[in-house]
Amino acid sequence: MMNHYKVVAAVILHEGRYLCMQKGKTKYAYTSYKFEFPGGKIEPGETPQEALKREIREEMELDIEVGEEIVTIHHEYPDFSLSLTAFLCHASTSIFKLNEHASFKWLEKEHLKELDWAQADVSVVECICNEM
Repeated sequence: MMNHYKVVAAVILHEGRYLCMQKGKTKYAYTSYKFEFPGGKIEPGETPQEALKREIREEMELDIEVGEEIVTIHHEYPDFSLSLTAFLCHASTSIFKLNEHASFKWLEKEHLKELDWAQADVSVVECICNEM
């Protein structure tokens, strides 16, 4: 049986632009070097919001304000599946550290679809472009 993960993603908005993080090489070719909204797994006993704040601090040394939930997506990759809940988040600064990612871009909404997104994040991009 394939592993299923409950994960959270931060759609970080700062001065009208969204933070898009590019993964480095991963265990799977289909997620390597793809863009994603940063986040990670929810640990036992954590709320999704607490998990998101912790993950963003760990990955980027950035403090965020977690706002409303945008969407929850269920996606099956060839080797695992996930439930991804994306939250609209705000950062008071655009300065952070790249502790885990290869690179990043701050983009306005109309440019989000130009990137090569991880498959699960494509649906989040669709929601942002169509609803926000």
